[in-house]
Amino acid sequence: MCGVAGVLSLGRPLDEHDGEDARRMGGLLAHRGPDGRGLFQDARCALAHRRLKILDMSERGAQPMSNPAKTVWLSYNGEVTNFRELAARFRLDGLSSRSDTEVLLRLYERLGIDFVRHLNGMFAFCLYDVRSAKAYIVRDFFGLRPMFYMRKPGRLYCGSEIKSFLSLPTFSGRLDREALHHFFSLAYIPGRATPFEEIRELDSGHLLEVDMAAGTVSEREYYTLRYAPDAACAEQETARRVLDALQSSVHRSLDADAPIGLTLSGGVDTSTILALAREQAPDRELHTFSIRMDEASFDETRYQRIMTDFARPIHHEVLVTPAKVLEQLVRHVAFLDEPNGDGAAIPMFLLAQEARRHVKGLVSGEGGDEVFNAYETHRAYRAREFYRNWTPLPLRRALAAAAEALPVSHRKLSFDFVAKRFTRGAEMSPARAHFFWRHALSEEEKRELLPGGGPWIETAALFERAFDSLDFEDPLSRLSWIDMRYYFVGDLLVKNDRMTMAHGVESRYPFMDRELVELASRIPTTLKIRGLEGRYIHKLAMKGRLPDKIWRRKNMGLEMPHSLWFLGPLRKTAEHYFSKRNIEKTGILSHAAVDALWRQHLSGARDNGRPLWCILIFLIWFDLFVYDRNYRQYL
Repeated sequence: MCGVAGVLSLGRPLDEHDGEDARRMGGLLAHRGPDGRGLFQDARCALAHRRLKILDMSERGAQPMSNPAKTVWLSYNGEVTNFRELAARFRLDGLSSRSDTEVLLRLYERLGIDFVRHLNGMFAFCLYDVRSAKAYIVRDFFGLRPMFYMRKPGRLYCGSEIKSFLSLPTFSGRLDREALHHFFSLAYIPGRATPFEEIRELDSGHLLEVDMAAGTVSEREYYTLRYAPDAACAEQETARRVLDALQSSVHRSLDADAPIGLTLSGGVDTSTILALAREQAPDRELHTFSIRMDEASFDETRYQRIMTDFARPIHHEVLVTPAKVLEQLVRHVAFLDEPNGDGAAIPMFLLAQEARRHVKGLVSGEGGDEVFNAYETHRAYRAREFYRNWTPLPLRRALAAAAEALPVSHRKLSFDFVAKRFTRGAEMSPARAHFFWRHALSEEEKRELLPGGGPWIETAALFERAFDSLDFEDPLSRLSWIDMRYYFVGDLLVKNDRMTMAHGVESRYPFMDRELVELASRIPTTLKIRGLEGRYIHKLAMKGRLPDKIWRRKNMGLEMPHSLWFLGPLRKTAEHYFSKRNIEKTGILSHAAVDALWRQHLSGARDNGRPLWCILIFLIWFDLFVYDRNYRQYL
């Protein structure tokens, strides 16, 4: 993986200051590419690059890379996993390197920008064509690699991370209050928005075409994932095809010239990857990395050790304790760039820190839940149908009241938490329920927390609008699409990309292999969820290839016990940030509302761990990027 930054002319020629801007932007991405740096500039384009050597360890893979005639330049972040097949298919003879970067340049010369339709893998890049005075800023099909941009008079800036824009003299730093409004419901910022008004995130499957002579920028979607289930899918044949696709994607993900390791949660997804990797290379030295959580109900160590006994990798356990969380609390936010309330972010930061001592890439299980409908919320949708059809409304109301009366437990996915969320959400529309089952704060709570907010739509309405705009017949396919576009890109990829790249470690995602995702989009949801059992077809494909205790596992998910730790080891830190001074200096949050949530949590009246964690992360982010602007000292 690498870091990309660029300054593009919009009608007005670049000067030496623009080259310095590109160099400075690239410098703030040094952690993404500690192995090399490069800069190209002419009168229309300045491209910077920070390189992490994964393929072709020689300088022949250095970037920005050009064609021999110096008429096409590329600054690229990613791994195109089918570049060897494409080189053979299009007879790209005479390649001077073993890198996928050179193949992309040659494909552009052969096919134009439409070459992106042939790719598999993860990528974000800026390609500059000197001859046509055009540039293309492109993000991959599923948003696996980040790309941001900012438009100013006469200039367009692009970069791999938000922080690369903050050093620019033209950056104003105005906050996007609407984006923050949605953050406090979702624990992430959805869609194209960022915390700053000026900076937008390029959507997955989209590209910007920049006409530098005319000074125009146009955006278009070049790829759309459509769910079109084939009702004729036969169970056993579909399982065989899923297995074939998984084997191929794992094989491609392990292709590298640098050492690659695997994350191992002990769940079905990461265990699938390890099992297939071991099948394909029985004698290969495989390093696996796991989180051991210092709280029993959140810890998956016993399942991880079942898999390590089974596959015999070189295994590394990373213990996550409150002391380690406090040690990295501020620093991990400096790498996130934006408020993100995912409780797995710091554990991933710690895991990548350890992994960098042994490998330069990590193969991750992210995406498996999206592709095979394995989330609890997907099974809750199925349960909702049974519940509403077979339980009379008066009884449902009584059950909801009984659930609300249950005492609070801080155990992982405790019965009281699940019961309260499910019984209330079951009375909502599918899209609104899907939002509710995961939300951090309600609209009513946000009105108290964010006084003076604008006339923004309810966050749940984002889900409803997306749901209603899709023409997929199966509602569960629509919910899967929403998860892919919002939760997967806005939360999971932010957590994975920023936390691993903070240490110069590349993440790879076999479950998001294009061939596998497109195959899964044609499988009926009745084969993905059988009754209330998730990932049915995935498990059928892996039957006999995993230890039985792993094969039968339910979803758990990586999370920190911050609800519990707020009552003890994190309390002092939280109370510092939740002080009246720290709250009021934001000009956004209400101290009275934060204090009420805090006291409610401490009293045991309600588990406010997730919203309080979001507020804590926001306050740390605000100090680093807005109030003190001292984020650089933590990089």
